[in-house]
Amino acid sequence: MNRSDLQRISEKRLKEAKILLDAGEHVGAYYLAGYAVECALKACIAKKFREHEFPDKAFVNSVYSHDLHELLNHAGLGNDPEIAPKSKLWDRWSIVKRWKETTRYEEPQQKRQTSYTLQ
Repeated sequence: MNRSDLQRISEKRLKEAKILLDAGEHVGAYYLAGYAVECALKACIAKKFREHEFPDKAFVNSVYSHDLHELLNHAGLGNDPEIAPKSKLWDRWSIVKRWKETTRYEEPQQKRQTSYTLQ
């Protein structure tokens, strides 16, 4: 899988999340939107890898993660002023960063309010 694949998958998951949100399926929308963010961050990380360069094993292992906050840092966006406290994106990021791959097991009422932020 390469950067282009990750970008394409991210866009696809986001479209699917919007369809679910429009259908009132908030938990499913939140779950897929989280994967869209994960793939987008991994696409940013993939840009760091260079052809013919042997990557650091610890770094490679650390990016095989579903932790969005960790991936944000690996992508080099952890100190981005657009995501800093009191920024326009901060409120949304503070919700998104709580996403986990286990969200799929949560009950619908738990994520209803959160899902509205996808719009």
